[in-house]
Amino acid sequence: MGDAIYGVNDGLAAIFGMIAGVSGFTDNHRMILVSGLFGAIASTLSMGAGAWLAARSENEVKECELLHQRQQITQNLEDYKWTLHKEYIENGFSQDEARWIVDRLASNPERFQQMMLNEHLEVHDHHKKNPWHAMLFAGLSTLVGALIPLVPLFFLSHQAAFIAAAVVSITAHYVVGAVKSLVTMRPWWQSGFEMMAVGILVGIVSYGLGSLSSLMV
Repeated sequence: MGDAIYGVNDGLAAIFGMIAGVSGFTDNHRMILVSGLFGAIASTLSMGAGAWLAARSENEVKECELLHQRQQITQNLEDYKWTLHKEYIENGFSQDEARWIVDRLASNPERFQQMMLNEHLEVHDHHKKNPWHAMLFAGLSTLVGALIPLVPLFFLSHQAAFIAAAVVSITAHYVVGAVKSLVTMRPWWQSGFEMMAVGILVGIVSYGLGSLSSLMV
């Protein structure tokens, strides 16, 4: 849910800002539409590639941490056994019972390592992200958000198209913000208004910069 909201919001804000900026620069409807379309494609590819790289990097960090912890357990086996022995005694087992359990567990090095990693060090080797799933999910969610401001431009032109795109985009910002409250646990109306304010700010700043650029060219 969080990744989907982030992707939709990124695509929505980026393309609405691009449409606003180009609309401030020129009233050429074709240029505005083409800029928005290529911006949507670029945002989708960028987010997808970024998610793929991020998932790969996160997995590599986890693998390095897992390897390091396994080496620590192997090199300091007696220390870990003693720590586990004390824990069993603290939980009500006798000295002999605790020693028997620990020795039995340590008789299988792989099982002992896995138990220490999962239960005591809280390092899990199965919680890895699929980079391709991350890329597809991030790319599609960004594309959905990017297409929202573009829809009015296919049916309207000139000033009417920009006004419609602004209304649709600002409304979509509010909806995305309200849905985000499911993850953040903030009041939905507050989260919606906050996101809507960000969308309005993006539009105003982008349009202003576009208009300023047109005067300088």
